[in-house]
Amino acid sequence: MKYGESTFDILYLLFAVICGIMILRRAKGRTGRLMGAAALTLGLGDAFHLVPRVLNYFVDADFTAALGVGKLVTSVTMTVFYVLMYYIWLGAFDNPEKKALSATVWALAAVRVALCLFPQNRWLENDSGVTWGIIRNVPFVLLGIVIVALYFMTRSKNRRFRFVWLLVTLSFLFYIPVAVAAGIVPVLGMLMLPKTVCYILILALFYGEAIHEGI
Repeated sequence: MKYGESTFDILYLLFAVICGIMILRRAKGRTGRLMGAAALTLGLGDAFHLVPRVLNYFVDADFTAALGVGKLVTSVTMTVFYVLMYYIWLGAFDNPEKKALSATVWALAAVRVALCLFPQNRWLENDSGVTWGIIRNVPFVLLGIVIVALYFMTRSKNRRFRFVWLLVTLSFLFYIPVAVAAGIVPVLGMLMLPKTVCYILILALFYGEAIHEGI
């Protein structure tokens, strides 16, 4: 178990970071750079949680605080990732920016980050409990719904991105049980594996779009 999960986590982080760097090197425009930034944000942010998780399997030390802080960092960077997803949608689908929609995305992201910073999350103890697991994820889920709706409504305008809405939906369906109740039912943590696969596929689509469309 620990070898399989650790190998998967390390390969995922390497893929995300390398993918981000390659996209940035080949990007010709703003949307391409946003895709590269999104990949790096995802990989580097998740590293704060996954690296201590891997070390926890093999090193005889207390990683409670590191795991908790890692979850905090990941919570923030995941929020940033979805803000970037919004701006990628604007560019990849040639959509004009609407101030009300942008304000909604930023407001949900800001509330999510603010809630993550509340001491009631008890990050250093790596035990925020069910209540705060729900509270801090409400604006995050709403942000996800906005992104899913946008990519779904315009799916016919970009062939390569036509299933992004589905991948984001699945990632949230896998993530929510973990975020809310993994502290009570640890086996739910396994759902993070298929969630991560969804993100790998999204990054692969970013790479394909950046390389083949030259954006």
